[in-house]
Amino acid sequence: MSSKPRKRAIGVLAVAAVAASVAAPGFLSASSHREAPAISQDPTADNTDVYAFRTPDDPATTFDESSTATLIANYVPFEEPAGGPNFHRFSDDVRYEIRVDNTGEGWPDVRYVFRFKTEQKNPGSFLYNSGKVGYDPATKSYTNLNTVQTYRVTRIARDGKRARAHVLGMGLLTPPNNVGPASTPNYATELVPPAIHDLGGGSRVFAGQRDDPFFVDLGGVFDLLSFRSDPPAAFSDGGVDALTGYNVQTIALQVPITDLTVDGSMPTDADDTKSVIGVYATAERPTVVLGKRSITVGRHKRTVHSAHRVWRQVSRLGQPLVNEVLIPVGQKDRWNASNPSGDARFERQYTEPELAAVVNKLYDIGAPTTNRQDLKAILLTGIPPKNPLGAPTTQIGTKAKAADLLRLNLAPKPTPFAEQNRLGLLAGQADGYPNGRRLVDDTVDIAERAVAGALAEPLGLPAPNGTNAALAGQLGDGVNENDQPFLDSFPYVATPISGFDTRHDRPPTAP
Repeated sequence: MSSKPRKRAIGVLAVAAVAASVAAPGFLSASSHREAPAISQDPTADNTDVYAFRTPDDPATTFDESSTATLIANYVPFEEPAGGPNFHRFSDDVRYEIRVDNTGEGWPDVRYVFRFKTEQKNPGSFLYNSGKVGYDPATKSYTNLNTVQTYRVTRIARDGKRARAHVLGMGLLTPPNNVGPASTPNYATELVPPAIHDLGGGSRVFAGQRDDPFFVDLGGVFDLLSFRSDPPAAFSDGGVDALTGYNVQTIALQVPITDLTVDGSMPTDADDTKSVIGVYATAERPTVVLGKRSITVGRHKRTVHSAHRVWRQVSRLGQPLVNEVLIPVGQKDRWNASNPSGDARFERQYTEPELAAVVNKLYDIGAPTTNRQDLKAILLTGIPPKNPLGAPTTQIGTKAKAADLLRLNLAPKPTPFAEQNRLGLLAGQADGYPNGRRLVDDTVDIAERAVAGALAEPLGLPAPNGTNAALAGQLGDGVNENDQPFLDSFPYVATPISGFDTRHDRPPTAP
């Protein structure tokens, strides 16, 4: 398919999605913040969001960004910026990973493994920092900072049945938290650059505190779907971003695209399934496993007990919102602990989504509630090549394995930051969600419209047929952008809010 017909088809899709609309508020929780019972009790291992996109050109850098991909994984939800004296950080007891599947089997072919180490420079002090924090290039260290965290990043690539590990960097600095103007002045210009590390070969990395880039009206959602204004205007405006003023811990990795593809080539054909990778992130904790075995002592057999440490996965995230609104509460912990290769067991949650029935009950949209092959394709197996949407394929390989992965077709050129539209593929941008995920993409609104059936008919299913079916494409939570502007240079996630500048408005007096 030529590029002009593809753009025309995507444009038609965008118009159809807007015209086909009614609405429900955001039924969704924060993308993956406290989404399952067990991980809600383990915040430093809680993976909140994953982003993957082909990097737009940035003339301010020496990198050829058009040939790199940026992978971002965030952890530790709802970080209070003023959380001293023990400010938030990565856990030394968690193994954080960004994983890439380029064969479509649901197993990682490339893994980027991060391990952190924290040191207290002066254990006898209660202070996080003893004065204004600076950076000394001679010693390559921060000055007046008591709590210092460094990390190691290792790339593990699978070659057939073998896995080869290569340490990309050791002793890499994380930046201090943004405490305030007295402790961390000129935070963005002086303290963040030393924490951006060149890994060689066109790769670089950053790990540290950033503003939470996800945006959603959680307060209205969980107060029995309350609105800030009258619908349908409430679906596009008037929402309150519940994550305003909160930070997260960000791992941002930028690597050559050829490091990620199955054959090491630079993709050019958006209909080629080899152009697609699947990205997800995990967190693992060490667990002691007890066992027993028999040994022979002389002529006698004895049973001895043993204990050894293994890494157990406690969190994973690929597609946003899946564990939140598709997986039942009784299976959420199991989902977090499992591998994407086994996600076929959850297929019914995609093809018979509970949320579609909720939308229909509230607004009589008439969204399909069974056989949702459109949601299965978008979220679980990938959009097939030469599809009716005119969109780039997000299917990995010729056999579509059911697996929760953030699928990214690396062939379409990236849209410049200033031109990116929050509705991604629905707005005709081939590099936008659900093809990968950019920071600007409004996954709440896009996902709600998809569940309501905005993409059902083009993918071969009946269109919504309820009384208010014409309104299905207006679904949204009324929050359309992040509270802080994203950066147009690496690591792209907005500068974290400082503890000194944090303000939580006093609520009205309770009746």
